[in-house]
Amino acid sequence: MHTKTHPIATEPGVAMYQLTSYHYGSAGSGGKVYIQASLHADEVPAMLVAHVLRRELERLDGEGRIRGEVILVPAANPIGLSQIVHGAPFGRFDLGTGTNFNRAFRHVADELKDALAGRLGLDSAANVAAIRAAARAAVERWEPQDATQVLKKTLLGMAIDADIVLDLHCDNEALLHVYTGPALADRVAPLATLLGARAYLLSAGSGGEPFDEACSKLWWDLAAHFGPEIPIPPACAAVTVELRGEMDVRYDYAEQDAHALLQFLAREGVVDLPLAPLPAPRCAASPLEAVEPLHAPQTGVLVFLKALGDEVKAGDAVADIVNPVTGDTATVHASRDGLLFASTAHRHLLRGMHICKIAGTTPFRSGSLLSQ
Repeated sequence: MHTKTHPIATEPGVAMYQLTSYHYGSAGSGGKVYIQASLHADEVPAMLVAHVLRRELERLDGEGRIRGEVILVPAANPIGLSQIVHGAPFGRFDLGTGTNFNRAFRHVADELKDALAGRLGLDSAANVAAIRAAARAAVERWEPQDATQVLKKTLLGMAIDADIVLDLHCDNEALLHVYTGPALADRVAPLATLLGARAYLLSAGSGGEPFDEACSKLWWDLAAHFGPEIPIPPACAAVTVELRGEMDVRYDYAEQDAHALLQFLAREGVVDLPLAPLPAPRCAASPLEAVEPLHAPQTGVLVFLKALGDEVKAGDAVADIVNPVTGDTATVHASRDGLLFASTAHRHLLRGMHICKIAGTTPFRSGSLLSQ
């Protein structure tokens, strides 16, 4: 194992930031895995999972049981970790620009369409190698305009050529759930099962250029551009794992989740571990376009009538919004069947604020599919 320190902001006279990554195994000896925790810096459960992963990866590396290269970034956002507003951590948005830390990553597919013209052929493995080299070069050409873009370039530079990318997050209040692309559904299904995911959500493009899609979406974009005569597989299995809710910071959860991630890597041939039998899946894959977000129709106190994990039917009352001044109560109903899998942690909402998400099975949304 070796440690790297990446300077993020170094100008004298202002706050300085650095990022730490841990590197296990050896590059070029097998597959490459990139794991990062808490890109949204106030999503703490991921950092505890990374703490357990670091311990286990150090042990496996010392025993010579890592067959490829594993990069672990246990705290992916030193800028966000330093943002405190009136005593409260504020790690989802960059206070300088208002931009979500998990949006606006550089999507290099368009420039690769030109850079790779005439360079790809009938050899799938050669195409993968050429695309990865071109993608690394494209990220290297990115000229960041501020410290947050330096952070994003640094993270993407470590991940853009990986076989597997695991981006560890959490929601406000939630059941464990997983996001990936439809082209990766079968490959990632064992991970969702090992984690006990209650929602397994698929989208070829959720909008906003989040980190996972900056790593994986380029593969199906390029495949569509060059056509079926040029074999381009979905060579990066990038996954966003939502580790329940913000308050679910527990050693037992962290141990359970870390070992599920390692079991997936064992099944992928990256680490040498005895394979545990796959448990029964707790959900089937469903399109992200079938998730119904509910919002507050008025300002008031949020009172849930359904709980996380409840199966909701179309027309069911999910929550009340009680205005304490007027006494008016607005009841919010689901318009479709599905599983209530995530909700806000706030209990007083302004009109239009997010209440919860219900995972259905029939697509009905398009455009930007992720919350801000």
